[in-house]
Parts: sequence; C-alpha cells; structure tokens
Amino acid sequence: MKPAIAFFDFDGTITTRDTLFEIIRFQKGEGALYTGLALLSPALVMMKLGLISKQRGKDLVLQYFFRNTPIDEFRDKCAAFCRDRLPGLIRENALKEINQHLSKGHRVVVVTASAQEWVKPWCDCVGIECIGTQLEIRNARVTGRIHGVNCNGEEKVRRIRQQYDLPVFGDIYAYGDTNGDKPMLQIATFGFFRKF
Repeated sequence: MKPAIAFFDFDGTITTRDTLFEIIRFQKGEGALYTGLALLSPALVMMKLGLISKQRGKDLVLQYFFRNTPIDEFRDKCAAFCRDRLPGLIRENALKEINQHLSKGHRVVVVTASAQEWVKPWCDCVGIECIGTQLEIRNARVTGRIHGVNCNGEEKVRRIRQQYDLPVFGDIYAYGDTNGDKPMLQIATFGFFRKF
C-alpha cells in the first residue's frame, strides 16, 4: 500500500492571520510596524491593484523592515517567535487535522509563501516538514529580497514536485484558503479549500 502525504498552506489555513506582519510586530514592535506600513502604503496599494507583482511588494516590505539584519540575529528572533507568539495564532482544528494525519503515518508538509525562517522552527517542533519562501542572504545578513521565486501559486506545485516524487504516494491531501493555494489543491486526491 502506498504511503499518503498531506500538504498544508500556512497563513490563514493553519494560522488565524498572516504571519509576515506578526513577525514584524514581534521583532520590531507595534509602532515600527504601523509606521512602516504607512510609509509603504503606496506600494501596497499598487500591489493590490496589480500594478506591481506580489513578489515585488513583499520584497519592499522585507527590505524596509529587515535589510542588513545579521542572519543569526534574525533566525534567533524567528525561533523565539515560533516558541512564544506563534502557538497563539494556530487554529485548533488545523492542528487536530495535522495530528490525525501524523497518527495515520502520513507525511505532513507545510507549503508556504512565508519565509522558512519563521515557519520551519514551528514545523520542526510539531514533527512535520516545511517548504517556504527563501530569503536572500549576503555576507551573513538578510538583504530583504526573496531568493528565487515567492512560494505561492504554481511555485508551490513546482517546489513540491522538486522535493517529492508524487507517484510514490497513494492519497495526496492538500489544504488551503486563497487562490494562491488552488494549484496545490489541484494536484491532490483530496483538496480542501477553507475547510478541514
């Protein structure tokens, strides 16, 4: 019998809100978050209107808040976020679904547009795998740019296929809550959109 695998989106599916703004709040403080968002609002509006890509908009946010941060310091704060703040943002029914898959011996993978730095430590604690957006690091510092492509939409499927030989699996489950998750849901035997 072939093993099963389950792919979960993270922000909005496992969590109650987008963790990009939560990691900024955690690392920089409430005042810095709102000041930064006010200054970035023209670019964020342009992104919403489709005048600049989501990846470009995300780059601008990451650059504003994290450019030149030493990577060790950034990772230490991300680990603290996963330990101290993230558990309060996890949906109880999502964690229950993850644990049900694990109890059946299924592999469970988070596939997220969020950076691996602030998702993978939580995944490691839960005992699941993680595919996330990768940040560009130069001279041991965060540049604030995405390395490669933002892990969203078709890129989620590309990254899944790159890491997993899907034909070896029997049932494939996928869970998501936005249009950016729909390509991932389409490769699943059982796709769940905004429900468990």
